[in-house]
Amino acid sequence: MGETERGDVAPRARISYWCANGHETQPAFAVGQDFEPPAQWDCPRCGLPAGLDRTAPPPPEHNEPYKTHLAYVKERRSDAEGAALLDEALTVLRRRRGDVA
Repeated sequence: MGETERGDVAPRARISYWCANGHETQPAFAVGQDFEPPAQWDCPRCGLPAGLDRTAPPPPEHNEPYKTHLAYVKERRSDAEGAALLDEALTVLRRRRGDVA
């Protein structure tokens, strides 16, 4: 399929981005009247964010580790509150079984 069948190709510009590992990425962008390249681009080699300034690439993003449901509960409740809730639940269960009057 040639250009005559597809139409004219938009003017393009290759912009250089650098990541913290020193990798250079040059994606091509269609250039229009008010074209402004994105400030960051993901490095296809290592996945780190890459910036326009070779001497000051953006820092790697800090990813929080996966938290379990229990970790979120512990953020909301103290150990004393947890013990009180456990005692309350055990009392209800024992009443149902007839262990406690």
